[in-house]
Amino acid sequence: MILSKFGEKMTQKSGILQLMDDMGDAMKSDQPINMLGGGNPAMIPAAMDIFAETFAAAQADMGRYIGRYASPQGDAQFIDALVSYLNRHYHWGISEKNIVLTNGSQNAFFYLFNLFSGEYADGSEKKILLPLAPEYIGYSDVHTRGQHFVSQKAKIETTAFEGQTGFFKYRVDFSHLHLDDRIGAMCCSRPTNPTGNVLTDAEMHQLSALAASQAIPFIVDDAYGMPFPNIVFSDATLTWNPNQILCLSLSKVGLPGVRTGIVIADEPVIQAMSALNAIVSLSPNNFGASLATQLLQNDTMKHLSDEIIRPFYLDKVRYAIALLKKELDGYPLRIHQPEGAIFLWLWFEGLPITTAMLYQQLKSAGTLIIPGEYFFPGIADLPNYRHAHECIRMSYAQDEAVLEKGIAEIGRQVRQLYDNA
Repeated sequence: MILSKFGEKMTQKSGILQLMDDMGDAMKSDQPINMLGGGNPAMIPAAMDIFAETFAAAQADMGRYIGRYASPQGDAQFIDALVSYLNRHYHWGISEKNIVLTNGSQNAFFYLFNLFSGEYADGSEKKILLPLAPEYIGYSDVHTRGQHFVSQKAKIETTAFEGQTGFFKYRVDFSHLHLDDRIGAMCCSRPTNPTGNVLTDAEMHQLSALAASQAIPFIVDDAYGMPFPNIVFSDATLTWNPNQILCLSLSKVGLPGVRTGIVIADEPVIQAMSALNAIVSLSPNNFGASLATQLLQNDTMKHLSDEIIRPFYLDKVRYAIALLKKELDGYPLRIHQPEGAIFLWLWFEGLPITTAMLYQQLKSAGTLIIPGEYFFPGIADLPNYRHAHECIRMSYAQDEAVLEKGIAEIGRQVRQLYDNA
């Protein structure tokens, strides 16, 4: 089969393809797999009960959400409910013209990165600036031609977590962060996938001001953050302005299968993305939007996020850290400060092999993680950036038995590597 350049680009080996293939293989395997590598949220019983009740109540109106297309902008009732929710809690003064839905946030970033980078009509070529790397694995391969990222290595600061040592935090290195006319947009995730880093309000304000000074959009991926699912453990404020493009999702609330992404932006951006929806998929799906409409209208979404989801993951992350500390006591493990999201970012300083090799060893032993090198798009000297090859992303969203077995295997393999060295 002979493919176009587009076909070759989109079918080549990539981190996101490996991640999704691993998840698919694990789900159909007849052998037990400790799935610490994927992005699936936990199935929280209290959340599942709310979804079941909401679905049962929505069945009377089933024709509305499975029997017709939405507009290319997305389900109008959901958009109205979300506008009301955001204005009620954040006082942004937005309207239905500021929101578009997509078939998941990955779909949204495919649109946004190709809208604001690549080749322009005047012959110039622009890139997406990621002010802090590591960043989300799913960004790397969404461009239709080439890869248009410029990333900034983070400053590393030693920290403590709840009185415990052995933690660190990435911070934006503003002294080396420069914008010019080659940058089409700036983007960050908050909390950051893979590290759980939450950029401070001061960092966000400075980044927003930098983007505004160059008249480029500041894209903020809030899939794990505020207002929902609010998996944020540090002090942080959610803001929006017309120069900002805020991306939300229903996935980490506990509804990844409904593939519902949300973009809040100035009206011209919404119009452009609606046009892309019409061309690529006719319209975004209605199912997730219809379910979530009720959750927004009666503020169940806020209760679900603040009182159920956030405390659940805070307990989970504490449990996972305790297991890691026990397994690797006395070994050079450093953990990124857990400030949000559903992952721990583990740094094995001086690891005798790369974490890509460690990934293969763990996979053979029935435990899946993601090696760090996939999370540094736009770092020019990645092969020589040792830090990128000493880190892994580990999900802590699994049940306790999987966490115990998976972390025990990580500990066994890592201890053996250092001992043999």
